[in-house]
Amino acid sequence: MKTHTFTLILSGVAELTPELADALHAATGGEIELNLRDGVASVEFKRTASALRDAIATAIRDVESADVGVRVVRVESEAANVIAKINADLLGVTSG
Repeated sequence: MKTHTFTLILSGVAELTPELADALHAATGGEIELNLRDGVASVEFKRTASALRDAIATAIRDVESADVGVRVVRVESEAANVIAKINADLLGVTSG
């Protein structure tokens, strides 16, 4: 098992309320940091699982099961960013 770090970007959040924070904390087992920056809500995770995919899948399930009207719309991960950069380098694609 490995600890994976990633961020889920949410829709359906206008403001961070104690009720929202409590519901997400309870649904996820408390492994989160909830943020709202420039109108974009996100939940940062450090979750232990055998694979990143499993960690993300269970996190999405937990967040959306909180029944507070939020939906996961995107996943961000430094691991994915590194892989994308390596793939771009292999293909000779430059980012800019």
